[in-house]
Amino acid sequence: VMKHSSLLSGALACALLCCAAAPFVARARAGRRERPKRVDRAAELQSVVRTERAFARAASERGTRAAFLAFIADDGLLFRPGPVNGREFLSAQPERDGLLAWEPTFADVSRAGDLGLTTGPWEFRAKKDDERAAAHGQFMTVWGKQRDGAWKFLLDVGVSHPAPAAASPSLSYASDFRQNTARDKLDLDPSEFERALLKLEREFSRASASDAAAAFEVYADPEARLLREGHFPAATRDSRRKLLPPREQTLTWEPAAARAARSGDLGYTYGTYELKSSGAVTERGHYARVWKRNREGRWRFVIDVLNPLPPPRASN
Repeated sequence: VMKHSSLLSGALACALLCCAAAPFVARARAGRRERPKRVDRAAELQSVVRTERAFARAASERGTRAAFLAFIADDGLLFRPGPVNGREFLSAQPERDGLLAWEPTFADVSRAGDLGLTTGPWEFRAKKDDERAAAHGQFMTVWGKQRDGAWKFLLDVGVSHPAPAAASPSLSYASDFRQNTARDKLDLDPSEFERALLKLEREFSRASASDAAAAFEVYADPEARLLREGHFPAATRDSRRKLLPPREQTLTWEPAAARAARSGDLGYTYGTYELKSSGAVTERGHYARVWKRNREGRWRFVIDVLNPLPPPRASN
């Protein structure tokens, strides 16, 4: 609140003092680097979850297309089936009938509070009042903090699977979740980590070419999830191995882009992949992967999604 003085002389004296002190203040500020503000990671994580739930609520109240347009970043990506600018894609589409509903069951956020992750189940009803859903699956959404402080999603991708037999698990967070401390470096150059992730992706692909199951365990976080078309999420070592190709098949990929948080602890990549059997390509598609850097400085992926292209139509 600005307070006004009724005495002109007092205002003039204050102005003269401020002018005289300005050079000294400027030199003092120039001599030290301002420390980045501390981030309340718990509050940021709750904010990401609230935004995801508001997104789902908007889809119920306003329609899927309107909700996506309201919550997507200007450069946000959708996979249709490959990555496209979501805002441009949705602007050219009519509103979709029916109800798409979802709920986050896992969330994480970077220590800088600028990049977030949510994943969980979705279901679609052809009509809002239908008793049963016509389709089910899992989504993965990566969120970015905007300059105005709002969260908008940067990437959204998912898979379909059969109707679940049990209720969805309750919301959980990464086991290493904690609030930031003043010692955290929260304003690093993301480009350094983005280059590291692209290099790591290519190393990971080369290892997968020899033995996908072994490579995925080396590069996977202990809590890593695999999302595969037609399957429920795999979040344990045994369940992950069941979704990976056997040694006689070869799974490789080529990253297209990477993006990382300013704290250098969370990032994501996406690109194209191929699955081969006896040298012949049996599946092609697009992938998206979220990576997390642990306290030892090692990057490990926490969620991995394959989005296969439809098989080519057989010629008559």
